[in-house]
Amino acid sequence: MSERHEQMIIRWFEEVWNQGRRETIDEMLKPECLFHDGSHSTKGPQAFRLFFDRMRADFPEIKVATHQAVSAGDLSCMRWSATMRHATGKQIGTTGMAMVRFEDGRFAEAWQNWDMYGLVQQLEAAPAPHLYVQDANAATERG
Repeated sequence: MSERHEQMIIRWFEEVWNQGRRETIDEMLKPECLFHDGSHSTKGPQAFRLFFDRMRADFPEIKVATHQAVSAGDLSCMRWSATMRHATGKQIGTTGMAMVRFEDGRFAEAWQNWDMYGLVQQLEAAPAPHLYVQDANAATERG
């Protein structure tokens, strides 16, 4: 079951985000599916389609690569990275993790966390705060 769930998450990223297939949202989300993105939540395919439409308007080109997955029972978590072209033409990248709870072969609930700060920082070309600036010598010493 875990492998099947992981393949479904890969399908989600491939079809919804890489191919822009809006109809996959209806196919994969249960009608009452809750989608949590940080402190914001949406319920159902219709609400998620609104988020999808806003993302595609701001980022007309999105390419998501899926990486490691971990599964237990009806939950699967996938680490991903993405490159996107903003409507201004600027190319940016971000990373994130998605955890999905499955029910009856569809997404019943999902949690999404991604580097929104890094995305905004790239769009605004703001310098990284000191917290995220790594000292090259310290990184070498830690190995």
